Amino acid sequence: MAGSSTAAEPQKQYGITKPISLAEPVEVDLQKTAELEKLLVEAGLYESPEESARREEVLRELDKIVKDWVKQLTSQRGYTDQMVEEANAVLFTFGSYRLGVHGPGADIDTLCVGPSYVNREEDFFIVLHDILAQTDEVTELQPVPDAHVPVMKFKFHGISIDLLYASVSLLVVPPDLDISQGSVLYDVDEVTVRSLNGCRVADQILRLVPNVENFRTTLRCLKYWAKKRGVYSNVTGFLGGVNWALLVARVCQLYPNAVPSMLVSRFFRVFTQWQWPNPVMLCAIEEDELGFPVWDPRKYHRDRSHHMPIITPAYPCMNSSYNVSTSTLRVMMEQFQFGNKICQEIDINKSNWSALFEPFQFFEAYKNYLQVDIIAEDEEDLRLWKGWVESRLRQLTLKIERDTYGMLQCHPYPHEYADPSRQCAHCAFFMGLSRKEGAKIQEGQQFDIRGTVDEFRHDISMYGYWRPGMELAVSHVRRKQIPLYVFPEGYKRPRPLRHINHQQQCNKNDVEDGTANRSPDGQPKRKHDTAGAYDSEPGRSAKRASISPSISPIHQKTSSPPSSNIANASGASGGSPVSLANGNLEQANCLNSPLASEKILDSVASGSKCVAGEAVCSGDAAKERDNCIPNIKNCTTTTVAVCTSLKRVAEKVVSELVGSESLGGNKSAELLERAEDMGSVLVENVHFGGNGVVQSGLPEELEPNNGIEVVSKAHAGVNSEVPQKASLRHDPKLNPCALSISIALFSLNPAVSVFVCYFIAGLV
Repeated sequence: MAGSSTAAEPQKQYGITKPISLAEPVEVDLQKTAELEKLLVEAGLYESPEESARREEVLRELDKIVKDWVKQLTSQRGYTDQMVEEANAVLFTFGSYRLGVHGPGADIDTLCVGPSYVNREEDFFIVLHDILAQTDEVTELQPVPDAHVPVMKFKFHGISIDLLYASVSLLVVPPDLDISQGSVLYDVDEVTVRSLNGCRVADQILRLVPNVENFRTTLRCLKYWAKKRGVYSNVTGFLGGVNWALLVARVCQLYPNAVPSMLVSRFFRVFTQWQWPNPVMLCAIEEDELGFPVWDPRKYHRDRSHHMPIITPAYPCMNSSYNVSTSTLRVMMEQFQFGNKICQEIDINKSNWSALFEPFQFFEAYKNYLQVDIIAEDEEDLRLWKGWVESRLRQLTLKIERDTYGMLQCHPYPHEYADPSRQCAHCAFFMGLSRKEGAKIQEGQQFDIRGTVDEFRHDISMYGYWRPGMELAVSHVRRKQIPLYVFPEGYKRPRPLRHINHQQQCNKNDVEDGTANRSPDGQPKRKHDTAGAYDSEPGRSAKRASISPSISPIHQKTSSPPSSNIANASGASGGSPVSLANGNLEQANCLNSPLASEKILDSVASGSKCVAGEAVCSGDAAKERDNCIPNIKNCTTTTVAVCTSLKRVAEKVVSELVGSESLGGNKSAELLERAEDMGSVLVENVHFGGNGVVQSGLPEELEPNNGIEVVSKAHAGVNSEVPQKASLRHDPKLNPCALSISIALFSLNPAVSVFVCYFIAGLV
């Protein structure tokens, strides 16, 4: 039926390619669309009729203000009374308001078009600024004259307004001016072209989509999704409103008969497979005799560096997503994969729409973060200072990518947080840090980004409206150091226990010591890098905290003090200057301890450490091992190989405890976790033959979880009447060699010694 209709009357082609599918919706698609629209309404994405009327009233008042402003300037410059009478300015809207997808509390993007003799630099940013400043209904007035598109931000009757200005080459601006015509661009500069482009693009988008209402519902849905998943922000390197509008419009062109539920699903299907940097275009790029540059990577070298080009449909065609970096593109592609997976489940009724809008758990996704604290004397100064810093955060991401050759990836989170306990005005932004997936981290390799942060701070200090009290602090914080004020209701959401299958997901985002390397069989490969930090999961720590003996903390090493440019500002939360060692982000300060002042700062081969413990070994790392591990004596002939192997085991454990660079501040449960990991490696990969010789490989009768089983029995108490596994049926009595090793280990750490003691008891 539909096919015959299409054959009789060919459907209009939208876009530069033929559609992927002309399929019409079926009943189930209409039902899913109704469910989606219901969810959007319940989420509060539609404003009330009263608020819509209030916005229209605000725009009428603002239109009157700019018209009076132009007449005043015309009169002051000596034009005739007739010219003063005809003098005019026209107000246009663009962005979400023009596209019809704005929600409650959204700002209104507006453009004022004035005559040629009214300029931007003085008349707009000085004269009109002063008029608005004297208007009682105008608050939070903030001019941004040096932005890529100069703008004046303010609130009018409580509604946020972003006001742009364009001076066209006309002495009198007609009330019915059509700015979609190319003639409006004659004899204007590039800044004016960019100012006009927002309105011209919005009009073109609405002309180029097959069904405006389906486009609006789909765009409203995708914007809501992007905000929930933390990828809605042009200023921080993700996508803004116009970018999402262009992507949705392209999907509407590819599926012209689809309804919103189909379009949302097809959106993720298309853009998980899109081969960036191939551009997204709604129409062919047109060149004009006006000579303005258009996006063309063949001609312009800068266009070749764009990672995710989304081209505007109005002349001059530009890349609207030039802010996207390698790191932010990676994050968005991961989120597209997430959306595609959920939509596939929705299509087969295994999930529902609410699952698509689950918030992204940013503070559980990484182990290391950069915290950017912005501080000012009062709220007004903070608003100005924050706007400047936020607009430059993308540069910090780019600089880190540049200085680490792409090995360290940043995930800037486009949400701000405020600490209510501070006396001064404050807000903070966070960036997740992870090493590039699959990158090989060489031992001893360092990623020191203190110089990068220093350069970023220098750029920030160029702010022309700086006032005393405006401060900036950039610090490195680990996941467990994230301040509580960023979490809902002031608490951290409990994290689930990790299991083996979940390890792959964790390794993907870690900046830790190269633990993402995997064995050929696909299982996580354990690594014990003595210079790396070993972050235990909060879930695991909580599980074993009640059974772990008391352990004195071993604090981290103290590196040379950083430049004052990256020192924490007053009250900056628990962070440290930023550096990467062995692929790890290290704390560059010694953690405080009540025992620290009573202990000697021992110098070891790897550097200085703050040490607090029951026993401290002196000298270099090699001497420490010799002093801490007793010589093996009184070993019988049949146990020489066993004793030698046990000595190696003990040496490895001690080197983990003594030679580690980053064990500072770890609790007893974390050290026990390290011991368990060590034990699981030993049990899985080492066993002894009948002649007492160490053999490689996993014996059939020895299950991989025996190491953890031994630890749990050691703490819970082993019933002698409970039969043990055949591979562990040995006399638990320790010989002198094993006993001496256990005593030495106990002097270092009771938790580890308990584990090793029982492990040795099972082997000797």
